This record gives sequence, C-alpha cells and structure tokens, in this order.
Amino acid sequence: MTLQQLRYLIAIAEQGSINAAATQLYASQSNLSTAVKELERELGITIFTRSNRGVTLTNDGTELLGYARQVVEQADMLEARYAGGDAQLARLAISTQHYYFSVQAFMQVADEFQGDEYDFILRECATGQIIDDVRSFRSEAGILYVDDFNRRVLERAFAEASVSFYPLFRAGVHVFVSERHPLADRDVLTPDDLAPYPRYSFEQGTANSFYYAEEPFSYLPHKKIIRISDRGTLTNLLTHHNGFTLSTGVLSEEMLSGIASIPLDTDASMEVGYLMHDERKPSDLLVRYLAALREIIAKNPTVTECLAN
Repeated sequence: MTLQQLRYLIAIAEQGSINAAATQLYASQSNLSTAVKELERELGITIFTRSNRGVTLTNDGTELLGYARQVVEQADMLEARYAGGDAQLARLAISTQHYYFSVQAFMQVADEFQGDEYDFILRECATGQIIDDVRSFRSEAGILYVDDFNRRVLERAFAEASVSFYPLFRAGVHVFVSERHPLADRDVLTPDDLAPYPRYSFEQGTANSFYYAEEPFSYLPHKKIIRISDRGTLTNLLTHHNGFTLSTGVLSEEMLSGIASIPLDTDASMEVGYLMHDERKPSDLLVRYLAALREIIAKNPTVTECLAN
C-alpha cells in the first residue's frame, strides 16, 4: 500500500468516476484502475462497485476511505513541516446545515489565524451528507440540530456512523418572513397563520426524509413548498417574496435588514450541536472554531439555553 494509491482512492471517491479523477490528477485512467485493483487484491476487499454512471464505494471501501483520509492528511502535515522548513499547512474542514453562525465562526477562525498557510473548507450541505462527511473523516465536525421529532432516527444514524452529537445551544422555533410580509408585525405566530403562505425548505437530496429536514415541523402537511439548496437563495426569497421558513431565530447579518424573526407558538425547541467521529480527537483549530461558535451564540437573544459540553 502506498500514499499514491490512497490519494488515487480519495480522488476517485470524491469524483465518483475513475476518468474524472484521472483528469483532476493529470494521470492516466489505467494507472488509477491498476492502483485500485492492487489495493483490492492486497487488502482482500472490493473497494468500488462499477456501473455505467461511474463508481460507488462499498461498505469496505467507505471504511478504507476514512482511514485513507487520515493517513494522507498526516502525511501532508509531515511533508509540510519537515520537507518545507518550519511552515505547516493548517487544515480545518466543517460540514454544516445552512446556519450563518456556522459561517461567522468559521471566518473568525480564518481571520484570526496567524500561520502563513492554511487549507480551510466549509461545506453547507444536506443533513445526510453532514453525517457521512464526519463518518468518512472528510470533515472534522458537522453542525446540525435535533429535536423531539427527529432525535431517535438521527441518533440511530449517528451510532451507525460511529459519530457522537455534542449539544451547543437550545433555541425556540422562530418564523422568518420579509419585513413587508402580512404577518411581519405579529408578536407570535401559530402554524395556522402560516397555512396560506409558501414554506421554504432546504432540499435533502436522496435522503429527503422528514427526519433529515433542517426545519422543524417539516412533517406537518403544507400545500405550498419551495425547496432550495443554498442559503443565498433563501435570503433572496425571504426578502422579496411572501413565503416563510422555520429556524432557530438567529438571523445572519445579511438578514438583519429586510427579514423579521417571529416566535412560533409552540413548546418545541431546537437543540443545535456538533458531530465528531468517535475515533477522532479535536484539533486545535476545531477547538478554536467551537469556542468562536459558542461566543457568537451566547450573544444572541433568541437562544434560550447555552449547553456546556
């Protein structure tokens, strides 16, 4: 087994195609195919299943990918530290649901970082992808929420992925609407108040389950639903149209002008926290990121309880 083989494995898994990985790496497709076959023969496992649409990791391949990422990451750090003098490339990778406070904390760490080089990655993605990113060591941590409705299903998914959930804060459910929305001047809203208006919801891909939704009460029937995939689109829709979304009530800076946050009349709450792989220790940068996250959240009036962990 060589580092080159592991790098090929990672590239193929990320691209979903040997041909695409070869193009990305400026290598021949035959070299990548041979590397995979040699790894499979050496380890006695099947890493990928092949089809006309590309390749997909098997269960054994997924487990191997997690280890491969760790080995390559450590090798890169060693090379940066000793082959290139004293410089060390710092790395931080976070996968998160579409929360502005996740972005704000991430950029705070980047802005405060004193090193000469770094490679930071922030992925805003679907809930299932967050869990998989942490499971496969693609990200150091994942930010998402649980509540009484989704907790049992998500905790089972966490256990199967060998990841654990650490709570950060609890917040009541709030409705986001445009300041020009007919309901914008209300102090409190009920689900019945929202019935006539479109509901904006983040699309969850193949794991499009009520339990994986980023918005509470996604299981309640609603006649008008618009599914989106990025936070910028949500901000635009909320600002210029008469729909709504449900969230923690923590408004981003781009939402402070033009969007109202109104409590929903319910006893339900959202518990936001982070995922970490059970076999991974937090890096110094991740510790700093989580500290920045807690600082930002503690200043927000909609947060009902900051949860020490």
